[in-house]
Amino acid sequence: MQNQISPLVLSFGSSDPLGAIGIQADLGSFAAMGCHGLTVITAILVGDTTQITDIEPIDAEILVEQARTILEDVPVAAFKLGTIGSIENVSAIAEIVSDYPEVPLIFDPFATLIPDQGQDSEDIFVAASELLIPQTTVLIASAVEISRLAETWREPSTEDNLAQDVQRLIESGCEYVFVTGTTITNTEIANCLFDQSGIIRHDSWPRLSGSFLGAGSTLSAAIAGLVANGIDIPEAVLEAQEFTNAALAHAQRFGMGKLVPDRYFWAREPAEMQDLDQQ
Repeated sequence: MQNQISPLVLSFGSSDPLGAIGIQADLGSFAAMGCHGLTVITAILVGDTTQITDIEPIDAEILVEQARTILEDVPVAAFKLGTIGSIENVSAIAEIVSDYPEVPLIFDPFATLIPDQGQDSEDIFVAASELLIPQTTVLIASAVEISRLAETWREPSTEDNLAQDVQRLIESGCEYVFVTGTTITNTEIANCLFDQSGIIRHDSWPRLSGSFLGAGSTLSAAIAGLVANGIDIPEAVLEAQEFTNAALAHAQRFGMGKLVPDRYFWAREPAEMQDLDQQ
């Protein structure tokens, strides 16, 4: 008798040698959600725990070959999209996912430590707004990043336009927008989930001490894994926040820079976890 296969999640993202962000990080979060991760590399990063120093986009033809080959062989339960790498890759990915409209797309377009690509970065955001966000099931971005994204269709403003900007994204076709960092204090961080009716989730979490690399990747990949398991979006967002908070609480210092979330905290023996908590 053949065992039931795990849900398959296809991640389009960058390859990070450290494994703190990008597809290597996604694989850890997918596994924690009981999923098997498939990967399409969009770019190669150079960096360590202190910074990412370079990004080299993968040629769009190679990206397409990676994705089409695997998608012709196996069914996927969700797409997760992170760093895109180039405007050519935007078009390539948009065409690929458009062939699978029934598959949820979780899009986490911002990685703050990736070097700015100048005008290329702006062109990527404009193209993503036009081609990818309208196909997105859940868009994940901070309040600051939403404002930056909104500048692709409006002038910069010092006013609080978050609700209007989110509504514009939803009107374009995006089903949900999950905004992180809507409220930030010395002790607390709050996140909000929007749909066409407005805010449908508002969750607050204690601010953890330390500087982390990979929190956003952990969150978005966990959402993708939970959605692949058939969990409704609002519940998936809540459970992904709980998982991310626990991964950050057990984060590890690999080098001289930022802490890296421990996406395998759940697999450790209780005695080992107690030793980590006491360190």
